[in-house]
Amino acid sequence: MKLFIASDIHGSAYYTDLLLDRYRHSESERMLLLGDILYHGPRNDLPRDYNPRRVAASLNSLSDRVIAVRGNCDAEVDQMVLNFDIMSERLILFNGQLVIRAVHGHKPDMQMYNGEVLLCGHTHVPAHEERSGYTYINSG
Repeated sequence: MKLFIASDIHGSAYYTDLLLDRYRHSESERMLLLGDILYHGPRNDLPRDYNPRRVAASLNSLSDRVIAVRGNCDAEVDQMVLNFDIMSERLILFNGQLVIRAVHGHKPDMQMYNGEVLLCGHTHVPAHEERSGYTYINSG
C-alpha cells in the first residue's frame, strides 16, 4: 500500500489545500496524518488561513482514505467534527515484512526493534535517519 504521510496541519486551510492537491497527484491509496490536525495550540502562532472548520470539511471528504494518530494539540472536541478516528496515540502498520510504528512524536517512550520504521511529526523538522537498528522518519 502506498501511503501519503503528513503532520501538523494545525487548522491551516492553506496548507490543507496544498496537502490535498499533492495527495490527489501522488497516487497514494491512503493518507496517514500524524497528529495536530485542527488546533494550533497555545504556544504556536495562528497558522496561515487558520480555519479548522474548513480543514475538517476538506479532510472529511476523504475520510474513507485517512488514517490518523492523535497529536498533543488534538482533543475529543476535534474528533466530534472529523469522520475518521484521531484518538489513537499509536498505530502499527504491518505489510507482512515491514513494521511501521506511527505516532505524533511528543511522547518519547516508544520501544523500537531492529528493522522497524518510526514515523512521527511534532517537531515540524523533516528528518530521515537510521538510529539504533530502526529508521526514524519525521514528516516535518
